[in-house]
Amino acid sequence: MRIFPAALTLFAASAAHAENRIDIVRPDAPELAAFDTHKIGVTTLSFSNPDQIDVVKSGATGEVSTYDRSLTVEIWYPATDDTTAGGTYTTLLRDGVTEATLTGQAARDATPDTSQSYPLVIISHGYPGNRHLMSPLGENLASKGYVVASIDHRDSTYDDQTTFGSTLVNRPWDQRFVIDSVTGLDGDLGQIIQADNVAIIGYSMGGYGALIHAGAGVTQASTEYEWGAPLGLLERNLMGSDSHAALENDAIKAFVAFGPWGNNRGFWDADGLAGIDKPLMLIAGGIDDVSEYDAIRGIFDGTVNTTRHLLTFEAANHNAGAPMPAPAESYAFSEPLGYAPFDHYADAVWDSVRMNNISQHFITAYLDLHLKGDSDMAAYFDLVPVAQDSVWSVDDAGNPTEDHSYWAGFPNRTAAGLRFETKATGE
Repeated sequence: MRIFPAALTLFAASAAHAENRIDIVRPDAPELAAFDTHKIGVTTLSFSNPDQIDVVKSGATGEVSTYDRSLTVEIWYPATDDTTAGGTYTTLLRDGVTEATLTGQAARDATPDTSQSYPLVIISHGYPGNRHLMSPLGENLASKGYVVASIDHRDSTYDDQTTFGSTLVNRPWDQRFVIDSVTGLDGDLGQIIQADNVAIIGYSMGGYGALIHAGAGVTQASTEYEWGAPLGLLERNLMGSDSHAALENDAIKAFVAFGPWGNNRGFWDADGLAGIDKPLMLIAGGIDDVSEYDAIRGIFDGTVNTTRHLLTFEAANHNAGAPMPAPAESYAFSEPLGYAPFDHYADAVWDSVRMNNISQHFITAYLDLHLKGDSDMAAYFDLVPVAQDSVWSVDDAGNPTEDHSYWAGFPNRTAAGLRFETKATGE
């Protein structure tokens, strides 16, 4: 498609004046999508994991290289009531070159609210991605009383994308290392984190890592793929291995995986999926052609040793529910990519803010249930599986009648296009 100079001028003008807000909640959002009352602080920290496998420098033969693996982490947290809301983030787009400015509610390096402690949530991006890709969820959860740590995974960010084998080997271990690092912090921020009360949320390859971390060790066949990790290094995550068993962490109470990649390429079998015995929520697009929707359903069917949920955005593709709305700067054609970075964030059918709000609603209920012990949240999962089959029926005073079966928390006429399924342990 030819882009005319006038259009390029319009793109530039729009980008220059864009706020790229990451805190938008639409009027028709389900009720738990709304920001709560905690003021939000944000800080950026770096941690170095010593003597780790350097997959990039390890060749097909010879010795395994090692290095100190540094990770940058964005941490959102409840801040003191006198915090002035609002701040910006500078991030790179999918092309690894173009900068974008995001605007949200978090105040940079605000004083943590030490009046209580809060559960920890880890966010793990896709390949490639960065720590800001799911920033709407990070801010939203912090407002609800969570500390949220979002990782820049080395060898897998927009400006540091290298061999895929590094991502295959390192994802669950990055997640574990950041949990240990953040819960070991000193000072006010460390003081407010509940080290024994953690959840992991991953998107695409982040979801792959979360599932391995949850107990789904990979197959022997996947450790031998020519395009995978060299020297059998993926055996670190092999089902039944001592190294994979070492990931087990009683502090982690629940997992969320958006469009998890891997089942579509044989990384798990029945034994691997059966290794997950902690609560699991899967979120997917009904026509995902990257992780492949049928393969994601296979994860849902195969994780027989836990209670799990599958939220489906019908007719959505791989970007369902996780990425932030496409920044204005992403609309312009990128020479390094050969296309507009917009495609990395957006969906052809669904509005991204709408999907973010729906994800925020369900994840809030899920984390409040499993990390905060709020049993009232279970009502948000007792749903007619196909939203369009549910019925809105209220009396003149607005009270539900016996026929009312509409999705809990959703305003009338707003749940179309969604499916929510649950399977109990043993099913």
